[in-house]
Amino acid sequence: MLKHRFITALILLPIVISAVFLSSTLCFAIVTLMICLLAAWEWGRLAGLTVFSQRIGLIIFFSIFLISLLLNFLTDQSSIHFLPFGFSLLIWLSLGWWIIALILVLTYPNSAVFWQHSSFLRIIFGILTIIPFFCGMLALRQYAYEQDHKIGIVWLFYLMLLVWGADSGAYIFGKRFGKHQLAPKISPGKTWEGLIGGLLVSTLISLLFAYYFPLGITYQKLFICSVISVFASILGDLTESMFKRQVRIKDSGYLIPGHGGILDRIDSLTAAVPVFACFMLFIF
Repeated sequence: MLKHRFITALILLPIVISAVFLSSTLCFAIVTLMICLLAAWEWGRLAGLTVFSQRIGLIIFFSIFLISLLLNFLTDQSSIHFLPFGFSLLIWLSLGWWIIALILVLTYPNSAVFWQHSSFLRIIFGILTIIPFFCGMLALRQYAYEQDHKIGIVWLFYLMLLVWGADSGAYIFGKRFGKHQLAPKISPGKTWEGLIGGLLVSTLISLLFAYYFPLGITYQKLFICSVISVFASILGDLTESMFKRQVRIKDSGYLIPGHGGILDRIDSLTAAVPVFACFMLFIF
């Protein structure tokens, strides 16, 4: 299993780097859209859609929604300087959703009473998870585009490094020191010691990045945005785990050998990206 994970990571890493750093805005947007559609397909399983035609219908809905947003983003000339209204609204809306998700996670399994028998509610949860993620990715990619085309690329790289570093730190510290479970009813393997380790690693990344790659804001603001985003990434992970546990599956899909599905790889980013974008673009 570890061998498969390592080989897959070696294959995927250059693809991710190329999509973020080397592609045009249009290519980046199309790649992000495809990732979101694959995630939506997997979410159909979490929503309890067992009939193939139902999941096809879900993909058609997401396709229309995402393509409409993409066309709005590409054709709105003001998007170089300001985000289209729909993007701003959806990014703000994501904050409300993740507050609700936090309540659902903290009160699980009692909270499942309200949504476990409703595919409609779980589809809504999927929309609120995947669509703002798409908006946040494009918004960060275009950040300060009129000043420097590469600033947004650096921000995205920083955020991905921050989230993946926190995840790796949590895994290593949790394996070595983990004794106290973080969310035993949702993900028994996660521990408070792992969370602290993840925060320490992400703080180190933030310090190094601020020192070697000045990002145009004070470190205090960067630190606040980073810590909040790391906590959001943990919530994103736990939220997906909660839905998977409810439908009794280990992985959201089998697309990536050794890694599960697309959602299993981006669950942390689905929360961290729109939250980071909201604080960076609208609050600070």
